[in-house]
Amino acid sequence: MTVRFSPSGVSGRDGTRRSGIRPGTVGRAVATGAAGLILALLTVVVVRLPWIGDLGIHAATVQRLRHAPLDPGNPLVDAATPSPYYSPWMLLLGGVARVTGLDVFVVLRLAAAAGLVLLVTGVWRYARTLSAHRAAPALALLSLLLLWGTTPLLWSGFLGLHSLALTVAYPSTFTLGLAFHFWAWLAGALRGPAGWPVWTGLGVLWAVILLCHQFSGVVATAGAVATLVAARPGRAVWPRLGAALLVGVAVLGAWPYYGFFALMGAGDGLADVHRVLYEDLPARFWLVLLGVAALVPRWRRDHRDPLVVFFALGVLIVAAGWLTGRHSWGRALPAVTIPAQLAAATAVLEAGRRRARAAWAVLLTGALLTGGWAQAGMLGYVVPADALPGAVADKYRPAWPGYGWLTRQVRYGDVVMAEGRVARQVPAYGPYTVAPGYPDFFLADEERRTAATRAYFAAGTPASERRRTEREYEVRWVVDHRGVLDDPALRPVARGPRGEVLYAVP
Repeated sequence: MTVRFSPSGVSGRDGTRRSGIRPGTVGRAVATGAAGLILALLTVVVVRLPWIGDLGIHAATVQRLRHAPLDPGNPLVDAATPSPYYSPWMLLLGGVARVTGLDVFVVLRLAAAAGLVLLVTGVWRYARTLSAHRAAPALALLSLLLLWGTTPLLWSGFLGLHSLALTVAYPSTFTLGLAFHFWAWLAGALRGPAGWPVWTGLGVLWAVILLCHQFSGVVATAGAVATLVAARPGRAVWPRLGAALLVGVAVLGAWPYYGFFALMGAGDGLADVHRVLYEDLPARFWLVLLGVAALVPRWRRDHRDPLVVFFALGVLIVAAGWLTGRHSWGRALPAVTIPAQLAAATAVLEAGRRRARAAWAVLLTGALLTGGWAQAGMLGYVVPADALPGAVADKYRPAWPGYGWLTRQVRYGDVVMAEGRVARQVPAYGPYTVAPGYPDFFLADEERRTAATRAYFAAGTPASERRRTEREYEVRWVVDHRGVLDDPALRPVARGPRGEVLYAVP
């Protein structure tokens, strides 16, 4: 008996109504359910907030803005310098901490929740500009989180599920959420007659995105240019667009906490840090090739398709970074992955004939399952790591216990001599370090501080040299996490969970 699909179910040739559900409804329910499950897992991550990676610098930034919102100084060392970490978003978080009295890590949990909500709603809105299908937002979210490779890239500004679990409290997550809303708002303004206030608001939002996370701001700008190119705006739009750009540039120039345009003269002091972004590309991104394939028919239909132009701009920026040795430009890789991932998601819904859509659905489902398995290590931030199966536990990156134990002796604003990962975490609790744990373009004596720290922990350094360094930088405490110090003048006062020793300076 042949059957045909009808809105109310499946009917036979004789017209007898049979129970059934349209395939599109099933697919939409599965996609929405899978997206909902992942969001539930990320919500648990927000509650637990893994202490890992760059969380220390962001906690330190909130600490400084909490105590001195108008003149916070350097977030890591005791110096009166500006810092690109002092963004509008972090200023707001510092104000929340100051007004409410909440612990900095509680405020960062609130930031993580806000960033996650902003990201999800932004993806939902932008996906609607690409496809009217009701399943588009859920498929877009799944593709952005899972369609990467089999070696997870754990880096802020990259939306892989495991990466997002570690960076959900970072400004990059909040900024990418703003970017998706920005693209959706811009697309709407270009479709309809938007007035001057709308375009002024777009200019301000563009500037805020760039101030909050400069690398994600580059991605947001590439996506905005692609949206403009695809829209083919008429003459009436150009004056408004020009006004939006002028407003945005004015906001960037007026921001008082750091000179945005001064960053352009910084060269590429971050090249060594970001060189790793150009390594192991096939293992990290091979599933994205499905999205690249989905871009081909879009390009054939329209050479100015927004996702095609977005992808091309991303490739140009990343390739230029590789060719010129400016490896920090590799942070624009999301401008390559995002349009490809969204193209794969929409191909399931928009690709010509039913058989073509079915083929894309099979391919995308397999890719998403593969990507999900590769990023299963994030489950260690949801359930105890020792409860995970061995194959999953191997993918888990353990969190750090932190340095809260220091606060029983060390006070806010004290200077601590520390090196390596310790220097990246100690300022989260209020103290300063001698050398910053991260490269700092605005800190003129960064190299001298780094050299002094290296010499302090070096074997054979005379005690007199250590005393001179302690006086110069007003060091009150020393944290030795490698067990290399043998200085009888230093008095041990506490030990950390991983064998670190806290010494009091005479």
